Amino acid sequence: MPKERIQTRRTSVIVLQHPLETRQKLATVPILAKCLHPDSCEVIVGRRLRKGCSAQLDRLLGSPGSPALQPVLLLFPTPDATEISSWARIGDGAAGAERIVLLIVDATWQHAKEMVSASMEFLRGFAIPVCLPFDKRKEGLGMGGNSDLILKKEPYHGCMSSMEAVARALGVLEGENGGEIERALLSVLHRMVSLQISHLPQCLSAGMMHVYGQDDLKSLVCFKKN
Repeated sequence: MPKERIQTRRTSVIVLQHPLETRQKLATVPILAKCLHPDSCEVIVGRRLRKGCSAQLDRLLGSPGSPALQPVLLLFPTPDATEISSWARIGDGAAGAERIVLLIVDATWQHAKEMVSASMEFLRGFAIPVCLPFDKRKEGLGMGGNSDLILKKEPYHGCMSSMEAVARALGVLEGENGGEIERALLSVLHRMVSLQISHLPQCLSAGMMHVYGQDDLKSLVCFKKN
């Protein structure tokens, strides 16, 4: 863990975590929350976002139908999502905003899709859909596709854990401090993955053996994606 919890300069991270994820002993969101300062990270346990879930979001919304008082980004690969680096380069992006809210959904991919859909009634009209680079045409191997932070077989190239997604996003949104924050978070994640690799023989599953084979599993950490 960092010696001091990381306080972001302009990005507030809000994580909507599926209740089942709170039972996962190897989830990445609890680690993320311990790395980031409480003022920089809020975790909401639930299946959808709605008024009253987050005092921070409620304050930003103002009157019904009016735009949010600061950019609210939904990091999820929806069909209309803009790559986050592209959003940050445009005039209304990170360069022109004093504060930014980054919304993350922490769940299995199926649950995450359901949670985003269920939250749209609340989010529609103010949340800006953004994403990290991904390619549905390519098979996914693990966090970040070519990343050495491999966790499990992912649905397609570019899928990653919640903690890595936040680290990569903050690397873009936090400007000159972004690279340092990204490296600090990924360093913790590297150590977490290394620990799991050391215990790999104890957590092999028949399903992963079928998909990867014995040799391939030596480079994988077999706990579920968060």
